[in-house]
Amino acid sequence: MGFEVKFKVWIERDGEVVFSSAREQLLKAIETEGSINKASKKLGISYKKAWTLIKHMEDRLGYPILEKKRGGVAGGGSKLTEAGKELLKAYEKIINECSKIRRYGDLFNKT
Repeated sequence: MGFEVKFKVWIERDGEVVFSSAREQLLKAIETEGSINKASKKLGISYKKAWTLIKHMEDRLGYPILEKKRGGVAGGGSKLTEAGKELLKAYEKIINECSKIRRYGDLFNKT
């Protein structure tokens, strides 16, 4: 078994985490499930934890990432704003670029 380059990527602002892989998973689950509640259940986290992560992201970013519709007869739901979708795309681009360095693990293998 050879050497591997490993990494974790998160985005900070003023020392506070704004975005990470856990937040990426949450947003993707919300987009797929159509609600914060369903997404939190799918990921095995509490609704409160999911809501707190979203609130912190929006506060630190300075713009909304979700369009939220309160419940009622027709039920509630949530979906990503265009800014939320762009945030996901930007993070995925960063991850893809970082993934390119994995091949450098072979530099540590002696044959």
